[in-house]
Amino acid sequence: MKGKWLHKGLVVLLASVVLAGCTSQSAPEAEQTSSLKVMFMDESYFFQEYGDLFAMEKPNIEIEVVSTNSIYRDNPDGVEDYSKALEEFVEREQPDVVMLDTDSYEKLSSEGKLAELDTLIERDQYDIESIYPALMEILKEKGGGKLYGLSPTFYGNAIFYNADLFAKYGIEVPHDGMTWQEILDTARRFPTDGDKDTRVYGFGANYGMTMDELASNIANTQGLKYINTDTMKVTLNTDSWKQTYKMAMDAIDSGAVYNLDEDRFQGGTMEEYYKSQLFMMGRMAMTVDGSYILRNLKEAQDQVKDYQPFQLGAVAGPVDPADPETSRSIFFNDIFGIRANSPNADAAWEFIKFINGEKFAKVKSRTMDGGLLSRMNVRKEFNGLNLDVFYKLKPNLSNDRNEDYNKIPEAFNMEYYGIMNREIQLAQDKKKSIEEALQTIESEAQAVLDKAIKEEAAKKGANDSSSAGEDGGASTSVESGAESGGVTVVE
Repeated sequence: MKGKWLHKGLVVLLASVVLAGCTSQSAPEAEQTSSLKVMFMDESYFFQEYGDLFAMEKPNIEIEVVSTNSIYRDNPDGVEDYSKALEEFVEREQPDVVMLDTDSYEKLSSEGKLAELDTLIERDQYDIESIYPALMEILKEKGGGKLYGLSPTFYGNAIFYNADLFAKYGIEVPHDGMTWQEILDTARRFPTDGDKDTRVYGFGANYGMTMDELASNIANTQGLKYINTDTMKVTLNTDSWKQTYKMAMDAIDSGAVYNLDEDRFQGGTMEEYYKSQLFMMGRMAMTVDGSYILRNLKEAQDQVKDYQPFQLGAVAGPVDPADPETSRSIFFNDIFGIRANSPNADAAWEFIKFINGEKFAKVKSRTMDGGLLSRMNVRKEFNGLNLDVFYKLKPNLSNDRNEDYNKIPEAFNMEYYGIMNREIQLAQDKKKSIEEALQTIESEAQAVLDKAIKEEAAKKGANDSSSAGEDGGASTSVESGAESGGVTVVE
């Protein structure tokens, strides 16, 4: 008996030695931990959107977030030149990964401050074929023919319509590439009778749409600007703006557009909120909105008692009649690139590959939160709607230049909107013609703009003089300390 136990013990011991030997020979080396500094607007939001998922995929890469919100925190009086402030931020913080809008992406890539991605994509045979082609075109165009960044998401609008209402009233459903004139003409074909709690509207927005709001939407689609930031001249008294406001006024006057400004939702339960959204409640034939409306429609079905679903349709648009193949309502705000000469470029590329890859897109596609996916092959529909509609038009970024808006003094805006609201209301009340209202707005607004520019220049001059005086004083103190051989503390 004792011999049997001894034999078994020897067998177990031998097996353990052999197993240990095999394990030590085949065990892979532990992955080396690397660090990564990412530039993003907010740390918690970064981890919610990107960081937590990436940490599960690459636990050996530790991420530190440097927040661009500090640019505004350090400039409580406003950022005069955001482009310059951003470059100073990058130079100071030295992030490995930078998150940029199209303006910053174009500027930094042209200055050689971003690493080229084409060679990395080719080296790793990274699939970019299923990424929204128009996005890749824009990124290469802004990069001077080369690729310096990728964007996992983008934002875009479409024309949504209630197919059941169109069928009920025998009206032809919308088509891709509709202009605002076509949308509003179609809206006028729906009945306008009935009280405000039961009637149907041909067109509208979630909270109603004033004449000025409708005109602004039309103007944005057509690329109209109220200020020429090259000459700093107000440009409202033009034929294009007159036609835009006349189109908006005619639509509002027809009763086809939901314009109950005083009934906008002020607060309440989620059910009450969704009930205030007439398109979601089946009482509006058309609306122009972003992809998030799909999620809201799905949630409304769960939140509203006895909700009556309807057949939803969507087409690409609205478009500028002068350029029907593009849209000015497509934006890329989250372009991720690698800072040139980053010591952690490999880890940075792993991050960019992951958040622009199919695995990440599949997780994000479940909710439609955070915009539309650049990966077009991951999800083809949401709640029964084909998502191809969002990829049909090409982006037109001619209006997407933050540096232009930064030229406009902040002091101007408040006074301008006061003048605008007063005059447009007079036109809407038929106390002035559109032409007279726009002429007055342009004249008064130009005077306000000229004054704001002059005051801003004077303030800047005073600040520059003050800074120069302080610098001069500091320099003298340091020099004096050096001459005396002592250490001078400058307060």
